Amino acid sequence: MVVYFPTSKPWRIPSSELGGVEVRIEHSLNEKEKDFVAKRRNSVLESLQKLQIHCSQNEGPNIALLGSGGGQRAMEPDWSTKLETVKDKIIQRLNGPGVSWTDAYDKLKEYYGKDIFSMTDVWAAMFITNYVKEIDERTITDHWDQQSKDPFPIYTVIDKHCKQHKDGDPWFEITPYEAGYSLTGAFVETSSFGSQFENGRKIKNQPEIDMLYLQALCGSVLADGVEILKFLWERIKEFLHHFLHERETGMFGETSKEDQCYQVLMDLVDMNLSVLNEKDPSDLDESIRTKLNKLTGGKYQLVFQDKKLNLTDKEAAKQFMTQYTEDVCNDLSHCFSFWPFDIWTRIFICMDLWIWGRNYNFLHHMKDEAVPSTLLETETRDYEDGGLLLNSPYFSVLRKERDIDLIISLDFSDDLDPFTTVKEAAEMCKELNIPFPEVNIPSEDVKKPKDFYVFKDQNTPTVIHIPLFNMVNYDIEAWRNKYATFQHPYSAEMFTDLMEIAGKNITNNKDRLLEQIRLAIGPKIY
Repeated sequence: MVVYFPTSKPWRIPSSELGGVEVRIEHSLNEKEKDFVAKRRNSVLESLQKLQIHCSQNEGPNIALLGSGGGQRAMEPDWSTKLETVKDKIIQRLNGPGVSWTDAYDKLKEYYGKDIFSMTDVWAAMFITNYVKEIDERTITDHWDQQSKDPFPIYTVIDKHCKQHKDGDPWFEITPYEAGYSLTGAFVETSSFGSQFENGRKIKNQPEIDMLYLQALCGSVLADGVEILKFLWERIKEFLHHFLHERETGMFGETSKEDQCYQVLMDLVDMNLSVLNEKDPSDLDESIRTKLNKLTGGKYQLVFQDKKLNLTDKEAAKQFMTQYTEDVCNDLSHCFSFWPFDIWTRIFICMDLWIWGRNYNFLHHMKDEAVPSTLLETETRDYEDGGLLLNSPYFSVLRKERDIDLIISLDFSDDLDPFTTVKEAAEMCKELNIPFPEVNIPSEDVKKPKDFYVFKDQNTPTVIHIPLFNMVNYDIEAWRNKYATFQHPYSAEMFTDLMEIAGKNITNNKDRLLEQIRLAIGPKIY
């Protein structure tokens, strides 16, 4: 349940000539969000009355429900009204055949047609489809039209540059109506997120992001740099293998010379994997150089011709392979730019440069003192899984204008300390002067967490923290190992078991949850 009150009317810059799209800079809520919240308040009050919680419309608590873990699996419609039906549909889908590599590749080609292509597009088409066994091509606005009986959804990611350099505002939210920087108060219509802007005016349309891409954006946390690279290269190798098989069966009808280009790319994948596995790639290096020399007529030569790869120095080996991979792709591209060969060289270079979530910056070249200068300067911004900074979406609901009374955090972080997210949220809020209760955890609870915690102070929202795996669930380590952050696709059985555990955390604590809702009742100021 999430209910918000309206605040002051926002200031807007002049609309653009392309469809009247506007950039909005103001600490207020979108008008459509206000309207939705006002309508939802009535249904929430009816639900509270059924639970024997009585209050006037002016006293109803504003409640935020936070979810973390498995962002790509957390975007199902009608979950609040038809939970059993939703669960059955998911189980049926997970038991199904999944997405064919041909359909996934077609989706990849569609993403490639955008102005800006990054590893998030690859992750969506090649990996998320494998996890969720579907290609959800609805936009978030379409998605919301079909699930508007659910609580208002807020998806969160972070701005990579702001996170790395600790300047600007890293907290970025995407709702059915707006996308933008939560704490700065700078937003654009969600349908235009990703389009090109100049000084607040849209100058070039790009397709609205779909749910598959949004799943990739929110669910691309890199649990381990080396392991994720291995996983990515293996999946790319699998796609190349299928692609080459289709070529051999005559689907594409290309020439043998072009087949040799793909063989170079296959060798390049294997060479990257060899280096990641700390194995000598000399044979692959020789094969690549020989084939490349033959294909280009000796016109292009790889750098590092006389340098040796030092596998004992991991950072040096990484830099070597980054330059090596880029040089091979560039040399091939100089001679061969036919479709669909160019998409693969583009993917390899994105892998090399580790470009994720790159989109046009809707704040580019705006002039506004309320916005950190770092957000105004660049034409593009890179967005990543919020879990890389804080694996729970506190900062979108902590916006003052959302006026949240009670936060219920259903937390799962693959961490030895099940209180990492709530403790880090408290520390960050202290630094940013955002009201948040003091978080004190008994030392013995870190290894043996209970299934319900309440943190509250004066003039702060109450925070309920429910660790997914806890002593009530008994074998914590076994569950953590089974449901790691970097997790291969869930089976129907894994999903059923997980839903049972999550459900018990709520039913076992129903009375305590209701008590905190009662305590959150109080008059509101409009």
